[in-house]
Amino acid sequence: MESSLDHDLATLWMGRLLRRAAMVGKAGEVPVAAVILDDCGRSIGWGANRRERDGDPLGHGELVALRQAAALRGDWRFNDCTLLVTLEPCIMCAAALIQARMGCVVFGAADGKRGGLGGVLDLSKSPAAHHHMVCRGGVLARECGELLRDWFRQRRRDAGAAGGSAAPRSPQSCCDP
Repeated sequence: MESSLDHDLATLWMGRLLRRAAMVGKAGEVPVAAVILDDCGRSIGWGANRRERDGDPLGHGELVALRQAAALRGDWRFNDCTLLVTLEPCIMCAAALIQARMGCVVFGAADGKRGGLGGVLDLSKSPAAHHHMVCRGGVLARECGELLRDWFRQRRRDAGAAGGSAAPRSPQSCCDP
């Protein structure tokens, strides 16, 4: 499936996601946000990281958006949809997107440590995958990467001032760049 989402529209949505991710970061979560658009370009699922808030290891923005969109549609198949997210999905989220048969994934910053759509592995091209989706990275990549770097820098600074660790209460997020 070729993405029908043009660059200007992808940039507009990524800007919205950056604002949402910044709010999530202020609440103590790794600042990552996602949205799923249907084939008409309508938002059918929003998500942001909620691991700390919910105490849920599966509380990644992509999975939150998938759950919401599936509930709204009454279906788990997303062949005609596009997911946009501020950080390249981790391997767990990339696998979930394949299972959900997502048509296209557009992300901001690449994740060279844990990325599942080209950063470390590219599950979208794996011969083991039963579904292959279009992936496009780099939309507002600089801004998305800066948001994450600044958030982690501040977290380390705050932890150092308090004499503690910058590590989250729970295991490290797969979205930690």
